[in-house]
Amino acid sequence: MKQDGNPVLVTTVHRGVFFGRLSEDQDENNKTLVLTGCRNVIYWAGSRGFLGLAERGPDDGSRIGAMAPRVRLHDITSVSECTPEAAKKFEEWPS
Repeated sequence: MKQDGNPVLVTTVHRGVFFGRLSEDQDENNKTLVLTGCRNVIYWAGSRGFLGLAERGPDDGSRIGAMAPRVRLHDITSVSECTPEAAKKFEEWPS
């Protein structure tokens, strides 16, 4: 499913890690944002840390949740742009 917006990896104060396409629907304080094509990163394999997900996407052995069409996330701690390679892996990951 091709989504509009820049592909990003988002972390929250609640230790959530999410991939999706950044929507323009954000609050003015940047404490919440909306992702389209959102997937929860349950577990990632490898030792590159969560920023490795933004660079190369998930590796075999990772667990990526099913895609939700639109999700509002709260208490954002980071928003990292994903490479095209990483976005492709997330978007093609089997549900």
